[in-house]
Parts: sequence; C-alpha cells; structure tokens
Amino acid sequence: MSRTCDLSGRGAATGNKVSHANNKTKRKFMVNLQQVSLHSAALGHPVKMRIATGTLRTVTKLGGIDAYLRKTPDADLTGEAIRLKRRIAKAGAPKKSAES
Repeated sequence: MSRTCDLSGRGAATGNKVSHANNKTKRKFMVNLQQVSLHSAALGHPVKMRIATGTLRTVTKLGGIDAYLRKTPDADLTGEAIRLKRRIAKAGAPKKSAES
C-alpha cells in the first residue's frame, strides 16, 4: 500500500533539512493520510478510503464526496477516484424531497 491519497494522488515530497549551520540533508515530507468513511448519497452507502487531511477539508467544503468528484476534473483524480466518480454518475444524483 503506497502512501498516496486515494482521491488526489498526493504523496510524499522531498526537500532539505537545513541546520543552524546551514548544512543541508535530504529528507521526506510525508503526507498526512487518514482512513475515513465518506457517505455517498448517490450510492446510498459509505465509501472507505485513505485520503490526505487537506483533501478531506476540500471534500467537506464542497459538500461531500459526490460534489467533490463532480467538480474535480478527471486529470486531477487517481484511477480509483475516477472509477468511483463513474459509479456515482451511473447511480444518478440523489432525489430531493419536495418540501411544502
């Protein structure tokens, strides 16, 4: 299992650790991955995945996993996310109840 986000594909970044004496040593900046269950209204059940906390904030801001996948272009998604996006599109948007 690689250390990449299942939605955005974000992974570890490399850089330098710089000491007080300005010595530079290679290091890795690991992405903060969390195992979450996001409820898909279109599918009617939760979807488990490992996503970065920054991506989770964006999903919450856009109103859930369905809205996030609809808004994000396929070029910015991983293969697993594109498959989930197609499953959600095939299931259709959730029906809104008519409130009087």
